Amino acid sequence: MVNQSTVAQFILKGFSDIPTVNAVCTAIFLVIYTFGILGNFSVITVITKDCHLHTPMYFFLKNLSFLDVCYISTTVPKAIVNTILGSEEISFLECVVQLYLFFTLAGTECFLLTAMAYDRCTAIYRPLLYEITMNRSLCWVLVSSAWICGAFYSIFHVINTFSLPFCGPNVIDHFFCDIPPVMRLSCVDYHTNEKWSFIYNSCIILGAFVLTLISYICIISTITKIQHVQGRWKAFSTCSCHLTTILLFYGTGSSMYLKPTSDYSPIQGRLAAVFYSIITPTLNPVIYCLRNKEMKVALKKVKYFYR
Repeated sequence: MVNQSTVAQFILKGFSDIPTVNAVCTAIFLVIYTFGILGNFSVITVITKDCHLHTPMYFFLKNLSFLDVCYISTTVPKAIVNTILGSEEISFLECVVQLYLFFTLAGTECFLLTAMAYDRCTAIYRPLLYEITMNRSLCWVLVSSAWICGAFYSIFHVINTFSLPFCGPNVIDHFFCDIPPVMRLSCVDYHTNEKWSFIYNSCIILGAFVLTLISYICIISTITKIQHVQGRWKAFSTCSCHLTTILLFYGTGSSMYLKPTSDYSPIQGRLAAVFYSIITPTLNPVIYCLRNKEMKVALKKVKYFYR
């Protein structure tokens, strides 16, 4: 990754161009960030403490919660600290690292959700072989593969973005180092790099989504064959939380990265980023705790234990 950049640091605009609105947004997102961290750590604690939840589904959920803690911590603390200290600066190296970590975690979550869909598909489509198929070794392989694929997914974006020369201006119209606003600061034509970024995102995201979709086609086709309504509802309820998470993740993320780069808007970009990088990781533990009976029972046990 070699370029002729003369920019030593960038300026992050924050959540809004208006200082007052930015301060209000920072206070709100500080509260949301706190709830997100506490919520995800609660899920990790509950699953770790309750032996009844030591199953593949909750193993993946615990990893998802850990991933979300890292995911939300990559961008939000820096934006909050900058606003509180009145400093909007981020060094060139910090920007590279932040973009790499962000897309590593985003890519990992994409692959992890695919693995979770496969887990639910196996549980419903082949229940008798579930314990044999989804053994501990396979679970670790799937989680490790998700992290490795996420890391390689991010490497392309870092090279593709920061191989461009940056000579100034250095103001990033965002609250973190994201690909479109960073590329637009290049002092050469960046459209080829944007095109490759769009093609790469489309292949990876759509590929993972198609695999997830295939799993859910098998799940739905199996559920429709169940004669009893109660059994049908029970089967669907085991994957409803995961399905909600998928819709939130892909619905907000695709609005940003699966559209022509010419349609990019800084305001829409920041708004979309708030949803897929802050709101979604914060809502995941709420979704799984409120819509899952086993999690509710385990949460009550942990609360009683610590009294």
